[in-house]
Amino acid sequence: MDAEAKLAALDAVCTAIAHPARRQILLTVHLRGAMTAGDIAGRFAHAWPTTTRHLTVLVEAGLLLTEKSGRHRLYTVDRARLELLKEWLGWFDPREAPEKA
Repeated sequence: MDAEAKLAALDAVCTAIAHPARRQILLTVHLRGAMTAGDIAGRFAHAWPTTTRHLTVLVEAGLLLTEKSGRHRLYTVDRARLELLKEWLGWFDPREAPEKA
């Protein structure tokens, strides 16, 4: 991935996790494993359209993967996409910082 694409992907990830409900959805799917949209919606007090909008943002950011399973879609976390955020945050880790001249 070139630098421009990487920056765009990082922006999408940061935008997706900016909303507390999306962070909670992401954490829930991570901890529980593959879940259907109905399973996810059942764990939150949001209306169905709100949940689907949050899922769409997470999928478009590449944080959730979808897989067809019969009539349902199973959502799983794409941990590789989170590496973009981890890499960016690494710039602020004093253990990783280059020595100053």
